[in-house]
Amino acid sequence: MSLAPYVRILGRGPGRSRALTGDEARAAMELILSDRAAPEAIGALLMLMRYRGESAPEIAGFTQALQSGLGDWAQVPAALDWPSYAAGRSRGAPLFLLSAKLVAQAGIPVLVHGWNSGAASVRAALPGLGIPQVASPDAAAGALAAGGIAYVPAEVLHAPALDLLKLRDVLGLRSCLNTVFRMLNPAGAPAMVQGVFHPSYGDLQSDAAALLGQPSLGVIKGGGGEFERHPGKQVMLHGLRAGGQFEAGATPLTDDTRRLYEPDLPPISPADLLSGAVQDPFAEACVTGTAALALFTCGGARTLTDAEDLARQLWRDRDRAQAA
Repeated sequence: MSLAPYVRILGRGPGRSRALTGDEARAAMELILSDRAAPEAIGALLMLMRYRGESAPEIAGFTQALQSGLGDWAQVPAALDWPSYAAGRSRGAPLFLLSAKLVAQAGIPVLVHGWNSGAASVRAALPGLGIPQVASPDAAAGALAAGGIAYVPAEVLHAPALDLLKLRDVLGLRSCLNTVFRMLNPAGAPAMVQGVFHPSYGDLQSDAAALLGQPSLGVIKGGGGEFERHPGKQVMLHGLRAGGQFEAGATPLTDDTRRLYEPDLPPISPADLLSGAVQDPFAEACVTGTAALALFTCGGARTLTDAEDLARQLWRDRDRAQAA
């Protein structure tokens, strides 16, 4: 079996081509992961999908193929899945890691996973925030039991899929693997948060999550494509709650409209912000506002207003929580 039938479906020309069904997408990805597909065909398939625009069934089918090879990660007791796969070219310090810590502080275990290129390194920020990087399901479960949060590198979760994502360096364009990794949810957490750079991808990811049977999902257009809220702008949160589609608007938290990433300003250290060595109301509003959207998504608060109040209280109590 080769990828040729699937490439033909996508590329037969105007009026004759179509998107893959979910079953076809899953079969195509399973073939790719089996190392039986020609590299030229893999590139053709991914770029045809890119050109046509990925469909929700295609994303769901690819995701199902990857999930079937995850092994014991489904046994990790995460309540919130937090993917981080932005390229980093337009992103500043990863303040969203502080937001994820606040959610964990509220008693909601968070599994962060990702792969990032660019200057704003997520992994470099982890030690200063007390977020362990883990390399096995057992280590992840232990970290969640101890501190409520852990980070898993993408190469640990699914190295062959990461190789596909890295084809961007060869092909010159992103592929649907950026979206598929966001959908992976290795621990099967009941709630997920996702950031997108292009707003149109929000509906795609929400529709794919519904096909995958995901109960709760929150998607925003976030800083650099991360789930990170700009506190000076209205933000639309949409996705799934109890399996049904929803949309909610979050009003600005500050009058400060500076960009999340200002190349002319000194970079903000998440660790210094956490310790209080640096005080920046705009950055703190970004942290608490992002945490509020995550808390609302996973049912930690009844309304967005309640979630914002809870997030600010968690931020004020962070020193006590770290000392415990």
